[in-house]
Amino acid sequence: MAKKTEVRAEKIEREYIIPLREKCRVVPRYRKSEKAIKTIKEFIAKHMKVKDRDLTKVRLDSYVNELVWSRGIKNPPHKIKVKAIKEGEIVRVGVVELPARLKFKKQREENVSKKAVEAVKKKKTLLEKAAEAKKEKEESKTEEQKTDEADKKTEAEEKKSAVVEAGKAMEKAAAKQMKHQKGGKKKEPKIHRMALQK
Repeated sequence: MAKKTEVRAEKIEREYIIPLREKCRVVPRYRKSEKAIKTIKEFIAKHMKVKDRDLTKVRLDSYVNELVWSRGIKNPPHKIKVKAIKEGEIVRVGVVELPARLKFKKQREENVSKKAVEAVKKKKTLLEKAAEAKKEKEESKTEEQKTDEADKKTEAEEKKSAVVEAGKAMEKAAAKQMKHQKGGKKKEPKIHRMALQK
């Protein structure tokens, strides 16, 4: 029976000085930087014990790439000092010491990313404030609508009561007038039930 092995999620960090001259010497001049990148990946896969020496699990930092390509395709550096960090099965590779030109570029990119994050946060807070203001406005509108509806109901009830009182007053006046007339009260004609149903 096979035993189950536990995969450790330890973080392994190592620094290497990778020689590139010997491997890049044998390729044509127009492929030297490409071969240097491949040599870095092969070296890291071998020394960091990547399973099956799979080069797709070795991830190079953009600054490693720029350092190799900084002098063009025909003239890569003869050696490079890198820092490899293995997390699980993936190995990430970065440059230990950046040249001044790349330091400034890295710093500029970090500043741009910080500003972008701040802008996103600011936009989120503005959107949240706008949503809160909208809610408050809707709540105040609903309160105003409730008070308006209550006012309308009271007005409608007052109108109904005023109409009912006016109707009673008119009936009294009509009854008085009828009393003083010559014929007395007039009888209403009887209407047949069938006629009411139609």
